[in-house]
Amino acid sequence: MSSENTAGRAPGRSQAGPHPLGGSADVPVGRGADTPAIEFDDVVAGYGEFMILNNLSLKARRGKITLLLGPNGAGKSTVLKTLFGLLKVRNGRIRLDGRDITGANAKQLLTEHGVAFVPQGRNLFGQLSVYENLELGGITLGMKTTHERIPEVLKLFPRVSERLHSAASSLSGGEQKQLEVGRALLLRPKVLLIDEPSIGLSPLVVQDVFRLLRRLADEQGVTVLMVEQNVKSALKMADEAIALESGRQVLHRQADELLADPHIERLFLGGAHAMAAPATV
Repeated sequence: MSSENTAGRAPGRSQAGPHPLGGSADVPVGRGADTPAIEFDDVVAGYGEFMILNNLSLKARRGKITLLLGPNGAGKSTVLKTLFGLLKVRNGRIRLDGRDITGANAKQLLTEHGVAFVPQGRNLFGQLSVYENLELGGITLGMKTTHERIPEVLKLFPRVSERLHSAASSLSGGEQKQLEVGRALLLRPKVLLIDEPSIGLSPLVVQDVFRLLRRLADEQGVTVLMVEQNVKSALKMADEAIALESGRQVLHRQADELLADPHIERLFLGGAHAMAAPATV
């Protein structure tokens, strides 16, 4: 794999500017740019009586792309689902921009806190057209606003724009994932949670998605928390990485530092604790 940063991550990025979809990124009053956008404080969560997150504490900085790493079962996807209110917090607190959002449901997080979630797999209405799927993605906005924003989103995904009246199920895997991401971007989120965006995509389309995420973070200050199987490619694009093991954070480092670590494979063999070093972020 090439060491070239194909996703276009560059040091010394400026503060948020014009959004590729319009609008602006306003830092909440009294909260600086380095204030964590996402904070988990001793969070316990899971499925039924089986807890996956075990007193998990982590922080993700505002306007940065943070990659969640770890072996299968470490709790990566569970973090996203818990943050988005799909799983109940059994203990601990979750804060967004310093505000306690523990117990908030998905609708509240979406409409009141600007959190959007693109889950793993395909989550489209296959028999509906591309345009109708986009309309449903903006249902909380009202049709007038949704119709105004759809052309802006389509500019980011020209291949999808050519299939507006086709059934979503007829799109390629890559086109379907682009449609899912575009549907989330209709909401102009402040926080974007995205789970395994590269599944089913060609390497070229993956890089397109990664570049878009990088642009959203750099130009709009969107906070991106991501789980991704193509770890090395994702680390080239991300700012920071958090490794989980058995539902706990065992490492938090700058992405470029971790990418250069010759022992990175340990993160996926259940031995991330052996790589742990004092946090640098």
